[in-house]
Amino acid sequence: MSWLIGNLARFLRPLTLAALAMAAGACTPLGLFATFTPRDPAVLGAVDQAYGDKARQTLDVYAPRQIDASRPIAVFLYGGGWEKGRKWDYGWVAQALAARGFVVVLPDYRLYPDVRFPDFLRDNAEAVRWAVDHAGAYGGDPNRIVLLGHSAGAYNAVMLGLDPSYLEAAGVDPSHIRAVAGIAGPYDFLPLTPDMDGVFGHASDVALTQPLNFVRPDAPPMLLVTGDADVVVDPANTTVLARALGSAGASVQEKHYPNVGHNEIMAAMSRPFRDRVPVLSDISDFLMREAD
Repeated sequence: MSWLIGNLARFLRPLTLAALAMAAGACTPLGLFATFTPRDPAVLGAVDQAYGDKARQTLDVYAPRQIDASRPIAVFLYGGGWEKGRKWDYGWVAQALAARGFVVVLPDYRLYPDVRFPDFLRDNAEAVRWAVDHAGAYGGDPNRIVLLGHSAGAYNAVMLGLDPSYLEAAGVDPSHIRAVAGIAGPYDFLPLTPDMDGVFGHASDVALTQPLNFVRPDAPPMLLVTGDADVVVDPANTTVLARALGSAGASVQEKHYPNVGHNEIMAAMSRPFRDRVPVLSDISDFLMREAD
């Protein structure tokens, strides 16, 4: 939090540190960017489109300002420990990706304690189904879908990529998922900690909640990135999953950014802080290359 507030104050004058501190009381650290960060040029094509009949089953669509051919569809899944988060706070991420040529689908999804594993994964899969059915109207190619997410959202994206049952149940051909990028995600977190137990502890077999246990050689290409200073999600999660994917013969790339923490890795995707860590260019280049 102090890193975000201090740097936002330095970059976003004439806003004052006091104003940022007041905003911090109402927002998550990453949510501050929704209000204060400069945005990339993109078109907000749709707002609050329903992909289900529940209040949190809605999504927004962002697109490049100019589309001269069908573009890959990127579904971005935000984090928040499966307990908090809202798409409004991540529009700047969607705009950054849209400015790099993706049609971006940014869904909300149901959270704990209203739901538990695997309901949020089912929601995410239904959002992908919406993208297949509707994103073509915004310039997207439903045969070229990439998934990415941060923290709990990285878990969700990776699980959808590794366990095709969720997409298949939603009526999505898993072969349309061209690539997955996970940003500082938890992929191997047994035994469950008390804060994880409420979300996952009811599963009849908790081993089936772990992405590591769904590694397969024909998984979509994956890029797994993390910050070595992350004290929220152990960077070993990235190392263990990348090693397992590589050993299975799957296509995987692993990147560790020195002296970067859990929220900083996302902040580095914003315009003011991109000179700190090349996470946006690393991810967008990888996804675009694999989608083509």
